[in-house]
Amino acid sequence: MKRILPAFFIIVFLSSCIPLRIAPNIKDYKLTQGKRFKKGLPKKNVFVFEDPKDANEFYDYINTKFQLDNYYVDVQVPFLVQGKSFYFSFYEVEIPTKTINLIPLALDVALNKATDMDPVFDEAHTSRIGSWYIAIEVFSDTEKDCLAENSISREEVLSYLRELKNEYLATDNYNEVVFKN
Repeated sequence: MKRILPAFFIIVFLSSCIPLRIAPNIKDYKLTQGKRFKKGLPKKNVFVFEDPKDANEFYDYINTKFQLDNYYVDVQVPFLVQGKSFYFSFYEVEIPTKTINLIPLALDVALNKATDMDPVFDEAHTSRIGSWYIAIEVFSDTEKDCLAENSISREEVLSYLRELKNEYLATDNYNEVVFKN
């Protein structure tokens, strides 16, 4: 029994992965400051949701829905909410979940000590699984950040963004969206 317990802990330790960074799990959407969510995003508040579709699908959706002909598709997209003009910019962001895999690391250390070999499992020491998100900032001619807590148009814009997100996730053929406009 005294030998089984340490052996059990060694096996569990070696078969585990140590997470270095974990991508957030967003059920519906999240309002946050862009810089806090991912470096490189603006300091403004952003509307963020997970994007389960392929790369550039949101770009294609926005391009088709607003009939932009690939002109300023990801910046300053104009839209109306209750007769007021707003603009949004969006960013496709990847946040990877990164882990250290202990078994390949331990095997490389053992092989190096035994035979002075270079690491064999060097690429398997860490693993990355990416999660993709769409971050949307909204502004107008009168407000720099329409998603700020003190913004007078925040609730109207949030309602529009929720509908936009739901339509995007529910639509496979983006040409259908043109007829809904």
